[in-house]
Amino acid sequence: MTDRNPADVTVATAAYPLDWFDSFAEFEAKAAKWVGNAAGAGAQLLVFPEYAAMELASLGGKSVAADLEGALSEVAKHTPAMDAVFSALAAQHGVYILAPSGPVFTGNRPVNRATLHGPSGVIGHQDKQIMTRFEREDWDVVPGEEGLTVFDTPIGKLGVVICYDSEFPLLSRRLAEEGVEILLAPSCTETTAGYWRVRVGSMARALENQCAVVHSPLVGIAPWCAGCEENTGAAGIYGPPDRNWPSDGVLALGAMNAPGWTIATVHRDLIAETRRDGGVLNLAHWPEQDARLGQGIVSAPAS
Repeated sequence: MTDRNPADVTVATAAYPLDWFDSFAEFEAKAAKWVGNAAGAGAQLLVFPEYAAMELASLGGKSVAADLEGALSEVAKHTPAMDAVFSALAAQHGVYILAPSGPVFTGNRPVNRATLHGPSGVIGHQDKQIMTRFEREDWDVVPGEEGLTVFDTPIGKLGVVICYDSEFPLLSRRLAEEGVEILLAPSCTETTAGYWRVRVGSMARALENQCAVVHSPLVGIAPWCAGCEENTGAAGIYGPPDRNWPSDGVLALGAMNAPGWTIATVHRDLIAETRRDGGVLNLAHWPEQDARLGQGIVSAPAS
């Protein structure tokens, strides 16, 4: 048995279903089982989906869980306890966990927050930056005011682009400029089209920034949970289609709508080498766009 290369990171990304709980202890048991399974498979970094915390709305009963505002408030009430669970599990297994995102009230309206836990406790959090129409028009969930966060950890520099954020290239570009090697993209999408938007965005961000992108979707049916009744997706881990990477950029891909972990090893040395001397140099050549756009737009004569 050979020693693990310290620059290699084994990543587990969850296709995660919402469950009904009659007690918080049932949630703790589910979290422990999921984390234990991934850690037992050798994962060092575990990624849970956007709005996976919404299953905690069940603790308020059926009427609360079925009400948009009631569900948000109920979940936010249990968030500190959820954080404690994932911090304890990260410490127990010696892993890093991007916990399920969910509503956190920092003012009159909630943000959509994902918290990163490590073996020594909470490392920090990332609030979603750009809201979808549903978040703006129905839930009134607001963007975080703290901007983007770079998590500089022993397993690499990590960044988080929550669902819709992954579809806007300048957010990920800013993180890549700060040295981020692995982008985490938790998502919650109702339709197949929504899933593909995040997947295409994730794969494009991996290409543009010559990095790894980890996509973790919410999956399955939860008719009792307001706003998360139907969830579609497949977990995936992507990289740039370049030398020494898979030609399609897919490091690992789970089955559609199948709950469970998808696992792959990300080679951070390869990310550095690709950025330095890849077949193409998207990251380094990005600023050339400004020079080209500065030439203006020429209108071709009508034929």
